[in-house]
Amino acid sequence: MENVHLAVEEDDLYLGYNDYNPTFDSEELENDVGFQQAVRTSHGRRPPVRTDCSSGSYAKMYNSHEMNHKDGSARPMTAVRAAGYSSSLMRGSTFDPLGQSKGPAPPLEAKNEDTAEEKIKILEKKVNDLIEESCMAQSIGALQLALEKAKEAGRKERALIRQREASGNTEHINLDLTYSVLLNLANQYANNEMYPEALNSYHVIVKNKMFTNAGRLKVNMANIYFKQKNYPKAIKFYRMALDQISNTHKELRIKIMQNIGVVFVRLGQYSDAITSFEHIMAESPNIKTGFNLILCYYAIGDRERMKKAFQKLISVPLGIDDEDKYIPASDDPSSNMVIEAIKNDKLHQMERDLKVLAEKYIMTAAKLIAPAIETSFASGFDWCVDMVKCSQYVELANDLEINKAITYLRQKDFNQAVETLKTFEKKDSRVKSAAATNLSFLYFLEKDYDQADRYADLAMNADRYNPAALINKGNTVFVKKDYEKAAEFYKEALRNDSSCTEALYNLGLSYKRMNRLEEGLDCFLKLHSILRNSAEVMYQLAHLYEQLGDPQQAIEWLMQVIGVTPTDPHVLAKLGKLHDDEGDKSQAFQYYSESFRYFPSNIDVIEWLGAYYIETQFCEKAIQYFERATLIQPNFVKWQLIVASCYRRSGNYQKALETYKEIHRRFPENVECLRFLVRLSTDMGLKEVQEYATKLKKAEKMKEIREQRVKSGRENSARGRREGNSGRSGRSSSSSKGERLSAKMRSLPGSNEPYEASNPKELDASYVDPLGPQMDRPKTGAKKPADDDDFADEDLGDDLLPE
Repeated sequence: MENVHLAVEEDDLYLGYNDYNPTFDSEELENDVGFQQAVRTSHGRRPPVRTDCSSGSYAKMYNSHEMNHKDGSARPMTAVRAAGYSSSLMRGSTFDPLGQSKGPAPPLEAKNEDTAEEKIKILEKKVNDLIEESCMAQSIGALQLALEKAKEAGRKERALIRQREASGNTEHINLDLTYSVLLNLANQYANNEMYPEALNSYHVIVKNKMFTNAGRLKVNMANIYFKQKNYPKAIKFYRMALDQISNTHKELRIKIMQNIGVVFVRLGQYSDAITSFEHIMAESPNIKTGFNLILCYYAIGDRERMKKAFQKLISVPLGIDDEDKYIPASDDPSSNMVIEAIKNDKLHQMERDLKVLAEKYIMTAAKLIAPAIETSFASGFDWCVDMVKCSQYVELANDLEINKAITYLRQKDFNQAVETLKTFEKKDSRVKSAAATNLSFLYFLEKDYDQADRYADLAMNADRYNPAALINKGNTVFVKKDYEKAAEFYKEALRNDSSCTEALYNLGLSYKRMNRLEEGLDCFLKLHSILRNSAEVMYQLAHLYEQLGDPQQAIEWLMQVIGVTPTDPHVLAKLGKLHDDEGDKSQAFQYYSESFRYFPSNIDVIEWLGAYYIETQFCEKAIQYFERATLIQPNFVKWQLIVASCYRRSGNYQKALETYKEIHRRFPENVECLRFLVRLSTDMGLKEVQEYATKLKKAEKMKEIREQRVKSGRENSARGRREGNSGRSGRSSSSSKGERLSAKMRSLPGSNEPYEASNPKELDASYVDPLGPQMDRPKTGAKKPADDDDFADEDLGDDLLPE
């Protein structure tokens, strides 16, 4: 560089001799160190300052170039003119404007990730990724995972702040990232119902003045206080949030005021709630607020304001266009395709949901205020119907009138319900079908099956695709025992509405009555997949499995029924019977005992428990069950005889005698009781023996006369009667319930003629124990004879004696 500098100064005499345009001088570019370094390294980088040249020499060098270009031709700038690129270059060839490259160009410099700034950027990206993962976990319902990710993001963000402080870059702290981390953590705490932790996180955000618009989060804090039922604090924070939100955010302010009104309702301060709701209905009316306003007026009993609020409710604009826009036009196929595409899109579904919600609120409000706004329920409902007919919900008028009939039905005013429904016979098909369906159901409940059948036909004719009408028609056929035809109607109802559970249940019952058990089982299994906790469905499955000969499956399904309704005594008794049939007496006893505890009047359960205690030789415990049976069936002498026998078996002869005397007083002609009295009096040496013996002889004679009359009546009449009046004869008919008893209990008094006199002319005081012969006790304590002892004659030594 210094040589060039000197040459320029010495050759000043020949200045301009070799003038030429340096643009085309490619040879000198090889010696230009700055240009070579710019080509081989990053684009546009200035050459580094050389240590062997002073700044003064550089200035002089550049000045020398200026002197060389005094003619006005300047070196082209690389940002204006391309540096040697040609379209003739082959794709993939190395950029080499000088054509002197001996090999591939050196690679670009790699980023240095060890610098503090790069580490901070990587850490910031990790924090953002964790926040995103937390939000995604929340969206799929993994609330615990979302909270863990939010906590981890908080830890990373704190580490990031410490790293910035250590590097001295505190002015570049990302406040937006800190805000995002804290807000997401608070939200995840709230979603996991960890309300104190959520409130702490919100307080950290709200108290930090560096976070702009953080005051809006007081709405979230108020929502948490509302969930904690801390209503005064909820109102305080709602109002604080309302003060910090400008009037430009009108929709947000309306929602906060609506929440304030709801909190006042929870506190019972209806006047304050009415103030909030009235302001909303004046500024931006909506369906929910209108309904809440009606509830408040109803709570304070303001009849006139209820009417005005109902009129406001039905005049709230929904912002939904007419449904005609979804009806395709026959002459425009492209338009039809668009209409078909949007007919069931999410926007249309949202419109339908909003309309259904509005109709629900209007119907509920009408049913609520109808009895309060007029002197009678009917006149109040008629006023609501008139108002609705003049509104945009004109199609709701018919539904309101049908609801009026249903309300009559709930009030058990069947005549008014029928009269109201009969007025719909001349309406359009949809309303006529609904009214006729309800009428058919009413007549079916009253067991007027002809009228029920007539209105079911009327409902079907008005709307053949009405599943409720088809079910009613099937029910009227079902009660006539035409199960095949009933099943067809139920199947048709299922074809019209595959989710109609009533039709599927009734179809299963039809198959069951037709003894097509496998098809019935299939119906109830499908129904169980829809109604998972229906006790009726599970009980039907258990009964079908029992009929199919699979008691273990029946027990499994009954156990599921008990899981849903643990206090059903009939299901518990059924479980006891199944276990008894399987030979598991202990389990049967447990379920029968539970059934008796919940319903102590089931005679079958009482009989089984009494028989169980007799079989297990605990007669004194059986007495309490049979005494309850005598209370339930006081004219059934069998239970009283069993009680007396239990007293006698347990050794309480005096109580047994008193019981037999009471039985004789109530049933003086009962032969079995007199036989027991004769025998007991004889054993106890009482003087009433002869009296009871005379009565026994007379009773046996009367019994013989009655039997002869019955026998002659059978011979003279083609239609013989099997037994006489059990109350007068002292005989009781055999009970079909005896099938569940053991062999001992089947021989109890009350069966057909268990005691026959061998010779009626002679007194027969013999009797048979109603509880059967007493079991012999095991003779474990009997001594062996001394002769059988092998060691009887031997003396025991001292070593064999106990110490």
